[in-house]
Amino acid sequence: MLKTVWATVRQGKIELLESAELTEGAKVLVTLLPDDEADFWLQTSQSLNAVWDNIEDDVYAQLLEK
Repeated sequence: MLKTVWATVRQGKIELLESAELTEGAKVLVTLLPDDEADFWLQTSQSLNAVWDNIEDDVYAQLLEK
C-alpha cells in the first residue's frame, strides 16, 4: 500500500513530520517540492481525500466482490 507522508530536510537528512512505520532498508520515493509550490500541493492532496475516501465508492467494492 502506498502512503504519502510529509517531511522536511534538516542538516541534509529527511525528517518525517508524522509517525510512519518503516522497516530497515525500506525503499521510499522522495518528491522534491519547490518552497513556492509546497502549499499548493498540500492543499491539492488534502482535497483528494474527499474524492478517494468516501462511502459512495463502497458500492463499487461490493459489486466487485460479486
